Amino acid sequence: MTTLTADQLSTVTLYERFGGAAGIRSLVDGIVEAHLRNPVIKARFLPYLEQPERVAEIKRHTCAFFSEGSCGPDFYRGRSMAEAHRGMEISDAEYTAATEDVLATFATRGHGETTRADVRDILEGLRPDIVGV
Repeated sequence: MTTLTADQLSTVTLYERFGGAAGIRSLVDGIVEAHLRNPVIKARFLPYLEQPERVAEIKRHTCAFFSEGSCGPDFYRGRSMAEAHRGMEISDAEYTAATEDVLATFATRGHGETTRADVRDILEGLRPDIVGV
């Protein structure tokens, strides 16, 4: 790899690596589908299927969260992670299962190890705000 190519790659934002708004939307759709199939956490998500407007709202918030967190143009205007998950008593095992769904979705959408590692680091940084609150 030439220095020029390395410099260009280092200036690509995570948002751009995600594929912009369309890529994020595809990722969020895939993550929700994965959560609904995951035996560890699907019971938390199944009730939302009867509330399509709530699912759409959650997806909008998640897309905005991913966009803002990856240097994209959208701003997340929802509650903090601790506020959004307060009282849910999410276990460490559930959080790990959700994280694995996210990373698997990134992998199936063609994202390499570097991007997945960056996402894993972000998710691990959020763990204390979500688990057991």
